[in-house]
Amino acid sequence: MNASRLSWAAGVGVLLCANLALAETVLERVAARNKFVIAHRESSIPFSYLDADKKPVGYAVDLCLRIADVVRKKTGKAGLQVEYLMVTPATRMAMIEQGKADVECGPTTNNAERRQKVAFTIPHFITGARLLVKATSKVERIEDLEGKKLVSTKGTTPLKAAEQANRERLLRINIVEAPDHAKAVEMVESGEADAFVMDDVLLFGLASSRPNPAALKVVGKFLTTEPLAVMLPKNDPEFKKLVDDEMRRLIVSKEIYPIYDKWFLKPIPPKNAPLNMQVSYLLKDFWKYPTDQVPF
Repeated sequence: MNASRLSWAAGVGVLLCANLALAETVLERVAARNKFVIAHRESSIPFSYLDADKKPVGYAVDLCLRIADVVRKKTGKAGLQVEYLMVTPATRMAMIEQGKADVECGPTTNNAERRQKVAFTIPHFITGARLLVKATSKVERIEDLEGKKLVSTKGTTPLKAAEQANRERLLRINIVEAPDHAKAVEMVESGEADAFVMDDVLLFGLASSRPNPAALKVVGKFLTTEPLAVMLPKNDPEFKKLVDDEMRRLIVSKEIYPIYDKWFLKPIPPKNAPLNMQVSYLLKDFWKYPTDQVPF
């Protein structure tokens, strides 16, 4: 065989290996390595964050552990291990796309743009983006930030919404990116930024964890509507159905409500203080007919 044919044969072999890798389902991958990998966040209180012992905890993490239970039964792997992988808003999608994590458990918005690359199950929360400012600030809405500095976290939908509003309304806001939520809050506290735009439930959670929560407040109307859901790999209908069925069962049976209460109504780490956020009417209505189909 001459060099050109050898090169062609090698190329075909690489393509075949790539196709086989792509054909591997999540359940096959999990069974083969005997571990289920949950992507989690560092500071997304109360959905997914690290407690004082650096252990991943949170509302979304608890839901993903329920998903891990049904995966364990489906694969027949009684000793299936759960492994955690910390991600950021900028890296979370890549970790799912590359198969380095099997699910991403955090406050991730299910929207049309992201559904081009990944899949989502039934939303576990519905929120919207608002502003976190100092308690002494006179800012009450995004229009009040004209000529001021607004921070948001890289790779998030509130950042894109703020940028769009800034362009369309000619607000002349100086919008900057932070690598994570914790850094963005620090920028507001230090005066490096005048406001932080993010999902309001995250803002309440972040503020409650700061040394002086009373020094911060959440203001403004919703800039966005954010249906938050567990993120999954795309084009794996068997795995998606397994996750959807478990989420639907938790909602219809109302087993999800004690999990919700644990993280939104009862004292939680790190301050052992409650967020006191009841299930919203919007979420209650959505859960009457639980579906992964969202109009965004």
